[in-house]
Amino acid sequence: MSIPQSGGGPIESFAQLADYMASGSKPKDQWRIGTEHEKFGWLTDTRAPLPYAGARSISVLFDELAKRYGWEPVREGENVIGMTRNGANISLEPGGQFELSGAPLVSIHDIEAETREHLDEVKAIADPLGIKFMGIGAAPVWSHAEMPVMPKGRYRLMTDYMGRVGTHGTQMMYRTSTVQVNLDYASEADMVKKLRVALALQPVATALFASSPFFDGKVNGHKSWRSRIWRGLDDSRTGMLPFAFEDGMGFQRYIDWVLDVPMYFVYRDGKYINALGQSFRDFLAGKLPALPGEKPTLSDFADHMTTVFPEARVKKYIEMRGADCGDFAHVVGLPAFWVGLMYDQGALDAAWDLVKGLDTETREGLRVAASVSGLQGEAGGVKLLDLARASVALSQAGLAARGLGEERHLAPLVEHVATGEVQADRWLKLYYGAWGGDLTPIYEASSF
Repeated sequence: MSIPQSGGGPIESFAQLADYMASGSKPKDQWRIGTEHEKFGWLTDTRAPLPYAGARSISVLFDELAKRYGWEPVREGENVIGMTRNGANISLEPGGQFELSGAPLVSIHDIEAETREHLDEVKAIADPLGIKFMGIGAAPVWSHAEMPVMPKGRYRLMTDYMGRVGTHGTQMMYRTSTVQVNLDYASEADMVKKLRVALALQPVATALFASSPFFDGKVNGHKSWRSRIWRGLDDSRTGMLPFAFEDGMGFQRYIDWVLDVPMYFVYRDGKYINALGQSFRDFLAGKLPALPGEKPTLSDFADHMTTVFPEARVKKYIEMRGADCGDFAHVVGLPAFWVGLMYDQGALDAAWDLVKGLDTETREGLRVAASVSGLQGEAGGVKLLDLARASVALSQAGLAARGLGEERHLAPLVEHVATGEVQADRWLKLYYGAWGGDLTPIYEASSF
């Protein structure tokens, strides 16, 4: 999850909020690719989740990353809660999921190199300590009680709130892992088209990258339990954003939605102030109960934007959020898929033609179907496998048009649409076959 935002002064007019989003617009030659992936650390002798502190812990990894590889620590109070280096960040999800938020890079080849370097550095430290990392969408065996809790004020507030809204919020926080990509837009109109395509095709990404058929030590009935969790989290801040497909969609319409989402917190002087359930509109009016008489800064609004969790999210760029984490090839394959669709105009136009006829019910139905059945799902007469085949072909064409030879990074997705099977199907076959109903092998099998 996001770190505190910075760099924004006082909000003096309502128009500044849409201007903030508009300031993210960039000409095509400045578009970049930012990839994030989360992974579960575990101890090889006990198969317990990696704790924050101790002789074999996240804290030790942070110390060694600083000493050996020049990463700079990020602190909250006395605790190191992340690292930075050359535009990249390492951060912690609530249950200790170890996340690389990569630097803004030019090509998928750069993403591949950055991801491999990160995994190699972590592996060099972790292997002698008996630590490994799983690339999988949901913790397959650990219970909520077994998960470590990271020392971050934001997460303490969110845990309390998640327990009171929705049904699956704490599962999302502590026991899921994703891979996502952050992409640029050129203008308001470009943002709108990319967001619409991203939302409409997010079920395809969910299906292609589904890797979480196990939870609480058993089969859960879904190819992506992570996606199922997001459907039971908090309807006020999640979902497929039907309004994005309506006339009049733009920066201001998105801002209006964000302002109606209840707040979590305000960040001041290194601490998170509880504003759970309060209104950012009241904050703009100087009437926030948590900070009476005080008005927000643009940094406060940027923080608030990180507390909405739709399937595709807009800040000064667009985040594609629908995929489970997977192995190395899938971590790199996710940005390849979306860059192919989004960064070539011909592919983007064709992708919009592919989905513009889908109505709200069909888009939501595909979201559910992807979670349950992966590529075998369908809704409203639309088969996810057909939509995925067409999407992957468009992505291949878009990458080919970039002329960088990036198409090879789509290899696992090409295989999935050829066979109709994804990572979750592979895990289930092993579980019912060679593993004999025992999930113990999943730890090694899913580790980088």
